[in-house]
Parts: sequence; C-alpha cells; structure tokens
Amino acid sequence: MSEKKPYYITTAIAYASGKPHIGNTYEAILADAIARFKRYQGYDVFFQTGTDEHGQKNEIKAFEAEQTPKEFVDATAGEIRRIWDRVNTSYDKFIRTTDADHELQIQKIFRKMYEKGDIYKGSYEGLYCTPCESFWTESQLKDGCCPDCGRPVKKAQEEAYFFRMSKYADRLIDYINTHPEFIQPESRKNEMMNNFLLPGLQDLCVSRTSFKWGIPVDFDSKHVVYVWLDALSNYITGIGYDADGNSTEQFGKFWPADLHLIGKDIIRFHTIYWPIFLMSLDLPLPKQVFGHPWLLQGGDKMSKSKGNVIYADDLVDLFGVDAVRYFVLHEMPFDNDGVITWELVTERTNSDLANTLGNLVNRTISMSNKYFGGVVKRTGATEAVDEDLKAVVTSTGARVAAKMDNLRVADALTEIFALFKRCNKYIDETTPWALAKDESKQDRLSEVLYNLTESIVIGVSLLESFLPETAAKIAKQLNTTLRACEETGTFGLLADGTKVTETPEILFARLDWKEIEPKVAEIRTAQKAEFEEEQARVAAVYAKHGLTPQGTPAAAAEPKKETNATENATPVAETAETAGAETELVLKPEISYDDFAKLQFAVGEILSCEEVPKSKKLLCSQVKVGNRVLQIVSGIKQYYSAAEMPGKKVMVLVNLKPAKLAGIVSEGMLLCAEDAEGNLALMKPEKDMPAGSEIL
Repeated sequence: MSEKKPYYITTAIAYASGKPHIGNTYEAILADAIARFKRYQGYDVFFQTGTDEHGQKNEIKAFEAEQTPKEFVDATAGEIRRIWDRVNTSYDKFIRTTDADHELQIQKIFRKMYEKGDIYKGSYEGLYCTPCESFWTESQLKDGCCPDCGRPVKKAQEEAYFFRMSKYADRLIDYINTHPEFIQPESRKNEMMNNFLLPGLQDLCVSRTSFKWGIPVDFDSKHVVYVWLDALSNYITGIGYDADGNSTEQFGKFWPADLHLIGKDIIRFHTIYWPIFLMSLDLPLPKQVFGHPWLLQGGDKMSKSKGNVIYADDLVDLFGVDAVRYFVLHEMPFDNDGVITWELVTERTNSDLANTLGNLVNRTISMSNKYFGGVVKRTGATEAVDEDLKAVVTSTGARVAAKMDNLRVADALTEIFALFKRCNKYIDETTPWALAKDESKQDRLSEVLYNLTESIVIGVSLLESFLPETAAKIAKQLNTTLRACEETGTFGLLADGTKVTETPEILFARLDWKEIEPKVAEIRTAQKAEFEEEQARVAAVYAKHGLTPQGTPAAAAEPKKETNATENATPVAETAETAGAETELVLKPEISYDDFAKLQFAVGEILSCEEVPKSKKLLCSQVKVGNRVLQIVSGIKQYYSAAEMPGKKVMVLVNLKPAKLAGIVSEGMLLCAEDAEGNLALMKPEKDMPAGSEIL
C-alpha cells in the first residue's frame, strides 16, 4: 500500500477577545468539512486551528475584566475551543499563541530576521487602529476611519522595529503572477495586487512599546513582537518549525501548507505579509490562500451593540449540530457574502433536511419493514428507470470531488442532495405502494427498495464529511457501514439480506416557526441584558480607577488603586470603539411608507412599575394608553428605578406582537435613545399630552 499523501489545512486563529459568533464559527465548520473530505479521499490530513491571544486590545479587555491578560485569554480561548468542539470540528491541533514553544520560536524568528537585516530599528508616527492592531497613513483611511474595520483611528508615535517589505515585493508580485491558484477567489488576488502591491509597499512595524501583553523581543526587552508576525507564524510553529534549523519531521512532511482558509477581511495579511515573512525565512510559500466571504445576519455584520449576534451554541440548542453545519455550508456562496437568520435556518431545515433527506430515509425503511419484514434484497427485476437512477447515483461522487477540489463546498452539498432528490423522484416513478398490491410484482418491489437503500448508502457516505452525526445515524438504521470513497462509483455493494431497523428514527423533525420565534425572542432578550450588564461592569471598572473608557481622568475621581490582577494591563489606553464623542448612526435598510404605516406609536402614562424577579436589567411597567393598559417589560433597570417610573409620560410602540421576556408577557415597547456608550434615556413628549395621543 502506497503512503498517504499529506494535506495540511489551517483556519485563521481566532482572536481571543470574546465569544465567537456564527460568522466566526462558520470558518471552523468549513475547514472541518474540507479536512474530513480529504481524509475520506485517502489523504494524511493535519488540520490546525487555534487562538491569537496577544495584543493591546486583549490587554485592555483584561483590565476591563479585572484580570491579568493571561487569565483573560485562558478563559476566552477555552470558550472558543468549546464552541469549535460543539459544532464537531475534527482539528488535529488547537494552537494558542501563548503556548511556550510558540513564544520561543517567535523570539528566534524575530532575531533571525533582524540578524539577516530584514528587521531594523526606527520610530513610527501614524494613525493606529486598536482592534486591528494596525497603523495607517492618512491616504489609506476610508472616510477618516480604519479601512479594514471602519472604526476610528488615533495618532500614535513610538519607537519600533520595522520589516523591510519592499525588499521582497517584486519577488512576491512575480510569484502571484506565476501561481494563479495562490490567492482565491480571483477577485481577492486583483484587490491585493492593485491596492497594495503595485502601488508600492511601505516597511511594516513589527514591534510595539506602548503595551506589554506580547512576546518580548529577547534582545530588546522593552519591545514586544507585533501581533501579525506572532499570529501568522503559528502555521509553522504549530507543526514543529525551528528557526535554528532543527525543525521536526512533521514540519518537513506538511509544509508548505496546502490551504490557509481565512476570512476575506484578513486576506492582505495572509497574501502579502505572511509570504514575505516566509521568504525572509527561506521557506516555501503555502500552496493556496482562500479568503471566504462573510456570513451576515439579515444582510448586516453581526455586532453586540446592534443586538443582532447569533451564536453557534444557541443555534445548536434549537436546531441540532448537523442542521447548523448544513445551513452554513450550503448557504454560503463561493465569493459573495451569505445571509443567516433564524427564519432561514428553520426553512432550510424543513425543506432539505426534514423533507428531502429525512423523509426519504424514513419512507424507505418503513416500506422495507411493511412489505418485507425489513429485509433488503436484489431480485434482478429491473426496468429502464433504474438505469437513470444508478447513473445519477454512481456519478455523484466524482462531481462532489470536483467541487471540493475547487473549494466549492456549497455546490458539493447541492450535488449530494440532488442524489437524494432523484431518489424521491424514483419513489414517485416506481410507486412501491401500487406494486405491493400486485402479488406478481413482489420481485420488482424488492428490487426498487434495494435500489433506494443502496442509493441512500452511497449518498450518505458522501455526506459524512459535512454531516457526520447524521451519516452515522442513517448507516446504523440501514444496518450497514458507510462506503469508501473509491466505492461510491459502484452500484450494488449492499449485501443481499441486509435487515434495516424496525423503527426508523426521525432524523430532522419539521419545525414550526411559531414555536421557534418565542425561543429566539428569549435568546435576544438574554443577549441584550448580558450586553448591558457588561457595559455597566466595564464602566464601573474605569470609574473605580478614576478613568473614563477613553482613558482620561474622571471628574472628581478617587486616586487610582493598583491591584495585582491588573498590574500588567493598560488601563489608560483609548479603544477605537469608544474614541470620539459623537454617536455613529448606522443606517438600516430602507423601508417603504407602507412598512412604516404598520407601526403604531402613542403616548403612554406609566401607572405602576416593579422589578422583574431575578433580573438585573428588567422592569415591568403597567402603561395606560387611551382606554387600554399594556404590560411592558423593558431592559432599563440600570438607568431607572421602579420607584421613579410611575407618572412618567413616554412614547410607546403599541402594536408590537406580545412576547415573553424572563417568563413575563410584554405587550409593547417603551422607546429609548441610546448614546455611543450604551446609555439609555426614555423618549418623552415635549409637552404634556394625554395618554393615548397618537404619535404621527
């Protein structure tokens, strides 16, 4: 037997600043499907993922959490790994940039580049984006903000080490031109060439002195290594690279990487900075970098402050692991952003998983039990329609492999479900229920059910890389093993006399959105309350240290008190999210006048108010609106006490569908204004107006 061909695939390592949402988790699921399919094809796969943990942003986050940076990233990295495990990713290594062996190699790499003359010492003055850990020039900004994340930047100046990017720029341009497969999709390559490489590269800042949470430069201890040199190098340190020339056998086997799978927002770092770093180290470049699109919530980027975040574990709790995997893998286009909403996941679960796949398996097993006691057997009673079914089934594997070779994972899934749809059509064409009524057609009926069972086995074998739990369940119900990759092109390998399970398990129950919607409302309410609690806690931390979130002394503040938990933090750093006094208004999609006319607003008078038991955020108010009294639950307890609410005249959305919040029915919404720091204020009429006055 020949030795398996190695295949090395990586995700971008997730920045350990908080819990990843489904848009972040999608990348891990996508990489897992590719890794599983490569294993299925017979490759010796090494799949690496992990967390990026250093940098100023995490230093600030640790201060806000009243922890040391290491304590903070230990917790967040653990949460990221938990979610990766929850969605059934089969990684071979989960690397952390705080791993001791990684940190040692980063110091060696930095020294090696310095001694080679590729890194030199200087000073830097520019515009800095804290979340992206990036310096920019004025000309690179977009509308005065960071071109990557759109947040405000601030002026910064410090001593720093720089990498001579221009030394390798021409060599990289030539490599990209001669290796068209290197950057995918094609649109990403054009963007990198036209916007960055061809205009000319500036030398890159690769160290910082304004914060301490990073890997120290071992020959200049006041500097820490710039986050991208640290983070990107995980792809080689994780498999045993040694800058002194003593790399492991594993490194020799798997490098260069076959695929770096990353989000489109960090394509520049992976196709310009990373290849140049590798050239400096005299290492071959990765074979391919694929910048996948974003998964948007209803067409918008996910943000806690917008209240539109969807987390993988919440989805899994409602729909199951494989339903979530199916949705994100099937619904993401190759090079355009995809859209996820709770409603869309419900619809896709019903249409594809419950109807097309689940119903097919259930009908086939049920008919086998009803007509033949569960025994599946060939009889040779074939008809012309069988050949078309077999042709579709036996050619699906090759089509799926071709799609996967081009990283068109959604299209590969479509091919597999086309097989299942063809099976459902075959049932309609052969009408087993009619055959069962004719004693002379029993051999034909047996052949039809064998063909269906064999087709399902082949289809599910191809499906395993994408929905592993579902594939295993179906194989168990059919009392068979999944087919090897090279066997999916052959029809008829299912043993005669195979006996399927007597009672088929419901793989995917049909869902009713009316039952799902209240659960989603509860999730959103809990997330909003959690976000508000976090904002309040962070504000309290800054206040305790006599600071504002912008890092300036608070009025009449008490002297700052240092604690052991924050001695390595940077409490006075201004974050890009909080910089600036003005609130940015993010416009939602336009609506028509007819849409607006559906909303009914009125003046309400609060008759009474009480705290919601066991809730830190919710108040429950009885609000008079005309001749009606509405019960309204609001997350405003941080800003208003229950005692001060009665008698207030407020603006109310009165025709909002009732929903349960913390187990209490809420029949409307109190309108509030929110500033950039999350502070709320009830909206009140300018003049005293009677309760029930309509707001036009």
